[in-house]
Amino acid sequence: MSSWPFRPVAGFLLTVAFSLLAAVPGSPAPRHHKHGVAPFAEILSRMNDSAKHLKSLTSNLEYTTVTVLVDDKSTQYGELFFRKDKRTEILIKFEKPDPKVILFKRNKAEVYNPKINQIQEYDVEPRSELVQQFLLLGFGTEVAELKKSYDLRLVGEEEIQDDTAAVVELTPLRKDIAGQLTKVELWISEDSWLPVQQKFFQPGGDYLVARYSGTKVNRELPASTFQIEVAAGAKRVRMN
Repeated sequence: MSSWPFRPVAGFLLTVAFSLLAAVPGSPAPRHHKHGVAPFAEILSRMNDSAKHLKSLTSNLEYTTVTVLVDDKSTQYGELFFRKDKRTEILIKFEKPDPKVILFKRNKAEVYNPKINQIQEYDVEPRSELVQQFLLLGFGTEVAELKKSYDLRLVGEEEIQDDTAAVVELTPLRKDIAGQLTKVELWISEDSWLPVQQKFFQPGGDYLVARYSGTKVNRELPASTFQIEVAAGAKRVRMN
């Protein structure tokens, strides 16, 4: 895992900041709703329809990561911006505790650390598909594509963030994904049919919970949304 280029960006999904919660408050075992869970085929159909129509998205986000061995837990807060047109563009703006901006665009990732006024640049073309899967799992990916990489199973239903969510477990089928993840759990809102929470489990036992709130879809996002504003004199460093 140490070869993954984004390990220094703590808290950002799986070890790009994708380090993965030994016991996250508010993340209890899924339970069945009193009215019963909708048939899994219906849930998948709704997720598929949502994915087909998703063109853009903005959301508040909260990433909590835990390294089990040293019992270390940290949470980052920020915003997610996503646009899918001819290509996928993703910008994550962490605001606290440490400001940081991550941009994925044209098979390139840029990480801006305003404290040291430095932009780290990564070529992610060899792993572009994996990066997008980790960042956007459940957002804009049609079910047929998910099934190529994961075994899908309905776990149950849970009330979360004042929303009723179907809990879907994804077990990787592909070796390149299984090397990074043992499984993923998605909490799918039964209103928007988009994730309100994702939980990524790493082989060593560490895991990450990503929570989304205030999500807005298919709003017009100008091109400037997917540009990093840097202070004068910012240093650019090629990392790979």
